[in-house]
Amino acid sequence: MSFQIKILLLSFALSVIVSLIIIPILKRLKVGQSEREEGPKSHLTKKGTPTMGGLILIITTIILSAFLYIDYAKDEQEIATRLLPMIFVTIGFGLVGFIDDFKKVVLHNTDGLSPRLKMLGLMIIAIAYVVMLVFNFENGTDIYIPFVNQYITLPLWLYIPFAVIVILATTNAVNLTDGIDGLATSVTTIILTCLTVISIVWEIKETTIFGCIVIGAALGFLLFNLHPAQIFMGDTGSLLLGGAIAGIALYLKLPLLLLIIAIIPVIETISVMIQVIVFKKTGKRVFKMTPIHHHFELCGWKENKIVSIFSLVTLIMSMVGIMII
Repeated sequence: MSFQIKILLLSFALSVIVSLIIIPILKRLKVGQSEREEGPKSHLTKKGTPTMGGLILIITTIILSAFLYIDYAKDEQEIATRLLPMIFVTIGFGLVGFIDDFKKVVLHNTDGLSPRLKMLGLMIIAIAYVVMLVFNFENGTDIYIPFVNQYITLPLWLYIPFAVIVILATTNAVNLTDGIDGLATSVTTIILTCLTVISIVWEIKETTIFGCIVIGAALGFLLFNLHPAQIFMGDTGSLLLGGAIAGIALYLKLPLLLLIIAIIPVIETISVMIQVIVFKKTGKRVFKMTPIHHHFELCGWKENKIVSIFSLVTLIMSMVGIMII
């Protein structure tokens, strides 16, 4: 257990140091958040707050992953090698988000990456990750069925598109959850902690190591992301965290468990789908605004209350997830 704590604390400390360096730089560059006029009016005061904070997560993850890869390569080459696909999918998704954020806030292209190019980039990375798992690392095509306590093996032609959809759906759900100070960071950190605890119980060292790296990085970032946020993660951070969650879940053969432990991102996504479908058919809105955290904001809930309750729900469902494994 001691090595997990050391990695987490090292990642946390590095994330705090990187944050203290990056935040002033982003402020000087005036890389500020722009708020939608149709969004909650309380968010207009956040205009100008530095965004692209996901850079902190990228830098911390790259530095610590490189350090641990070199360290483990000396005596445990297989563990070091098995870290590579998770690093690839996490950093890859973060870089797609970075390009989108860069175009929006630095080049002042309000559209950022076109949805088609953004999805293409994410899809290429997702397919590459799944192919690596199946063919290079021989991780198999079996997935764990919660509650039933058994695995089913999918045919290759079904597993690859299924796994890619899981990755894309997870990152999109996390992206939708990122809408108020500290929400996406808090929720995803709990989900990652759940997956890391399972890795420890199952004695899968590579996912334990990588989980601790990302958890520590997210906790360090969270110090500056809690309300009132000094920095926002942007798509750089939300796509990176989504990639980390999906990548670890697939590696552990637990994609279906995400329906339980990632219940908040799932609900956020469903709320948007319901709103769009009902509005197109009836012209009426089910919620005051979606994703659903904005609905609660407009109902009078303070941001800290939403973050606390959504995090508590995630914690409870994560405990359920651990208990049924």
